[in-house]
Amino acid sequence: MTASPHFSLTGLRALAALALALTLALSGAPHAAAAASAESKPKTTVSVGLPSAPLLVQINQVALERQGPKRAIVEYAGDAEHGRYTVLRDGKPIKRGELRPLPAFTAWAPGKRYFSVDFSEAQQAGRYQVEVSIDQLQARSAVVPVRDDAIFATAGAQLLGYFKRSRHTDPADRDLPIFQTTRRVNAWGGWQDAGGDKGKYLSHLGYANHFNPQQASMAAWVLAYGAHARKSLFAAHGLQTQVEDEAFWGADYLHRILDADGYFYTTVFDQWGTPGAVRMVTGYEGAAGTYTALYRSAFRAGAGMAIAALARASMLAKQSGRHGEFDGAQYLADAERAYAHLRRFNPQYGADGKENIIDDYTALMALVELHNATGQSRYLDDARARAASLIARQQADGGFVSDGGRRPYYHAAEAGLPVISLSAYAGIEPEQARRQRALDAIGAALKHELAITDAVANPYGYARQRFQLAQDGQAAGEVLEGFFIPHRNETGYWWQGESARLASLSAAMAVGGRALAEHGAAGYGLSADRAGYAQSQLDWTLGRNPYGICMLYGFGRSNPPTVLESAGEMFVGGISNGITGAVGSDTGAGIAFAPGPDSEQWRWVEQWIPHTTWMLYAVMAMSGEEAR
Repeated sequence: MTASPHFSLTGLRALAALALALTLALSGAPHAAAAASAESKPKTTVSVGLPSAPLLVQINQVALERQGPKRAIVEYAGDAEHGRYTVLRDGKPIKRGELRPLPAFTAWAPGKRYFSVDFSEAQQAGRYQVEVSIDQLQARSAVVPVRDDAIFATAGAQLLGYFKRSRHTDPADRDLPIFQTTRRVNAWGGWQDAGGDKGKYLSHLGYANHFNPQQASMAAWVLAYGAHARKSLFAAHGLQTQVEDEAFWGADYLHRILDADGYFYTTVFDQWGTPGAVRMVTGYEGAAGTYTALYRSAFRAGAGMAIAALARASMLAKQSGRHGEFDGAQYLADAERAYAHLRRFNPQYGADGKENIIDDYTALMALVELHNATGQSRYLDDARARAASLIARQQADGGFVSDGGRRPYYHAAEAGLPVISLSAYAGIEPEQARRQRALDAIGAALKHELAITDAVANPYGYARQRFQLAQDGQAAGEVLEGFFIPHRNETGYWWQGESARLASLSAAMAVGGRALAEHGAAGYGLSADRAGYAQSQLDWTLGRNPYGICMLYGFGRSNPPTVLESAGEMFVGGISNGITGAVGSDTGAGIAFAPGPDSEQWRWVEQWIPHTTWMLYAVMAMSGEEAR
């Protein structure tokens, strides 16, 4: 029995005795993406603490853009205040200098000093390494390739391959019951949600109202968008047929889970593979995975992005002359029918009966794509209303609130999607005044992200966020700020690493910056502060973090451990949940990664489909000039 990002903690505690009797699997650290599937690794006890070496050089271990930001972070446990560095290219020194000290930072490892090495001006392709020396100590970073379209060129094929490796093909899904009905439906296809979870989700956590992540439908949209709008990028790397195949696979699944009444099924769920649990179309809530009748997807529960994905898939079918089991006309008819239904009934499908910010930005994405696919003015009219509602939720400093009150917007998987949706809307808005309002909101939002991230000492440039703690199931009390999402939140149990969130913010900075017609020279067509922010979020996931772990499996010097009993399979191209605040911290303060051995290793180690989805979208956005 495996765990998932949404696994029942009750069930896990029941397995505690068994878990203690089992040894956990620890992966080796693959150095390339040659393998097409995860290998079985020797089983051993897993507990990953912060490295204890007195001198460390942390760097992106996958690839850095030739004309983009390039930065290594040095951690030092000692008294010396100065040190030196050497940048090597293909083993030969190309730059030497004094380490730049960073502001004192004690939140994660008291007693350490931090320095940085910036070699952004080194723009010749090659294999780079940073060597440092401080007070008789010496250390070297991992070797990182530097090239054009760096991450996409290096890892794009395996990021894309992750989706095919995650396809769900059990024929039993062709005949599934719907919770509390006598009906049975065909919900075959799609992708398993996570390494340890063969359930299929447009979203989950709907009962908590403000936590819905976009899951399978976001993946379907990113694939269809990439195949259609970024065709030249995929074609240049020999991936166009592969990305089209995967986009149509996703669109076909969305067609099957669109009910005759016009709503999408939110989840296909079996309590994370619990023996005796019936696999069915259902909603569920809480750590126990209690089945509920909340299986009709609201915009925020994946339906908005499902409509966007189907509309974009229809454009892809027209452009390519190809389609999946169903054709482009069917995809577009599905998208229009689903939107017409939700336009009437959407509030009824939310747990609290009220729309919030996630409804706004996902519906806005749906409307932009419907307008792109049809050219119909009614979709532009509705997009204007959604954009106005989203902008009205923005505070004076550029941050957003989630509802009609003061609850701050924060999200563990898609914090960049409000800006991305406004950027998409700005791209179709012909009226200058309306377009300018959207651009002003984008500019304010990006300014807020930079300001909150830079408000405290922050050696790694990790994106910070606002939040409130939960009291009696509701957000309440003072508005706080921190690096990681709070553990005491409205879900009652769910918190994990934020690899998807970081990639979404990188994408937002790139897409939003371009929407503002920025023409900076610091990389990705952005100014230095925006380019550095976008790069830092990806760098964290790809190895430039205090653990020196590359969360992208199959790449880098060190990967997360394989923990089959609580996090399931590891696929090359999959991305682990990642680093969190310390266990036991309500606010998510401190830092932790896989501190077991125990049954909650999924919080850090398990691969989850939004992580690879958002990484693929971010590296598309940061590779060449993005098309519309």
